[in-house]
Amino acid sequence: MSSAPVRSPTLRPHRMKKDESFLGKLGGTLARKKKAKEVSDLQEEGKNAINAPMSPATTDVHPEDTLLEENEERTMIDPNSKEDAKFKELIKVLIDWINDVLVEERIIVKQLEEDVYDGQVLQKLLEKLAGRKLNVAEVTQSEIGQKQKLQTVLEAVHDLLRPHGWTIKWNVDSIHGKNLVSILHLLVALAMHFRAPIRLPEHVSVQVVVVRKREGLLQTAHVTEELTTTTEMMMGRFERDAFDTLFDHAPDKLSVVKKSLITFVNKHLNKLNLEVTELETQFADGVYLVLLMGLLEDYFVPLHNFYLTPESFDQKVHNVSFAFELMQDGGLKKPKARPEDVVNLDLKSTLRVLYNLFTKYKNVE
Repeated sequence: MSSAPVRSPTLRPHRMKKDESFLGKLGGTLARKKKAKEVSDLQEEGKNAINAPMSPATTDVHPEDTLLEENEERTMIDPNSKEDAKFKELIKVLIDWINDVLVEERIIVKQLEEDVYDGQVLQKLLEKLAGRKLNVAEVTQSEIGQKQKLQTVLEAVHDLLRPHGWTIKWNVDSIHGKNLVSILHLLVALAMHFRAPIRLPEHVSVQVVVVRKREGLLQTAHVTEELTTTTEMMMGRFERDAFDTLFDHAPDKLSVVKKSLITFVNKHLNKLNLEVTELETQFADGVYLVLLMGLLEDYFVPLHNFYLTPESFDQKVHNVSFAFELMQDGGLKKPKARPEDVVNLDLKSTLRVLYNLFTKYKNVE
């Protein structure tokens, strides 16, 4: 953002101390010194059983976690999963998207668990995306007030998502309890539903540690939680085409297809002394797409209709969207790809667009 207004940080509750252990972060106070031997015994037992499904205890268990009620369950993300590059990228992309949407609200999100749980950010985000005001209190400090706000916000989210087949993998307690997996499921669903101009990393999964209390003993299990699949699957576009098959089963043939398309576009762009060598990047700002349509349909595209040297993301999206309109005016169906996908350097989306042009105009001189 070139000229973002001064933002004031959201209020954050007191953060946990650095010396709290992995499972200890789930709640409770530090064990008293007289419990030191019990802590050591319990940690040793967990170390021996960490890899066995539903085994007693796990790494760094604190005795306060035995305060779980019988059959009560708590979950958290395995620390190793938190270090996964794609997981970190997913969080960064979502945080940047939220901050971009809420730039005029003078709100900045830095950490999803701490900034989303109370409903304030979710309220503002949904109001901005959906273009309507929610009937909730603006500021709520009490836990009851926060949960009431969350309930209202999530009900509005569910009303939007359920008709489109989204599976609801979050609730008031999990969001307010700072369950990062639930928060990510919610934000991914919102980003996909509102066609956010972002590119989420695909096939992101995390290992979730499930802690249960059975017959007075803590038991743990590791469960794989899928946060994202492919953009097309998440967008609900389940129909597969030749490019899905090409990418999934015949990547060796990809270079042949790219070479054919490069030859096709250069045959026409060379008339303007332009040349393409990289399909992934050179169509991303929409300029070549617009000029190519003019050449294929034999007309001059007025320069005031598009940005000849686009600088911002929005200007690039405008160009690609305008090129899509020209394609439809030429008799082609609306492209399956989103303009944002092309701008975000999604090769499969760019190839789909160019292949449609190739199919219709391959005999045009």
